Amino acid sequence: MRIGELSERTRTSRRLLRYYEEQGLIVSQRSANGYRQYDERLVDRVMQIRGLLDAGLPTRIIKQILPCLDKPRAIHFPDATPEMLAALELERDRMTERIDCLTRNRDAVASYIDVVQNSRRTEAA
Repeated sequence: MRIGELSERTRTSRRLLRYYEEQGLIVSQRSANGYRQYDERLVDRVMQIRGLLDAGLPTRIIKQILPCLDKPRAIHFPDATPEMLAALELERDRMTERIDCLTRNRDAVASYIDVVQNSRRTEAA
């Protein structure tokens, strides 16, 4: 697929996709006319990258952990520093807090929907 389709399917600007490519997060092939061509699997990869960026991870760390997202694969990082591991642990803990908050909010919204729908059913009966 070309960059426009990848952009539409991931709701990511073309400029940002080019940046991901410059950072080595995604790879494209060039067609005979010079257009970028992207593999179908990059739709999920771009969504993963966006999620990690939203969680606060810098692209340099994302680039290092991307192989972990392709299972099954042997994972070995000889250049993992104590600082990098500490940063990842901090981000993991932040993600867990966000997940917990989102879960509570989702449950509250679901409860509200149930109450409203049950109230409407009672009124209609």
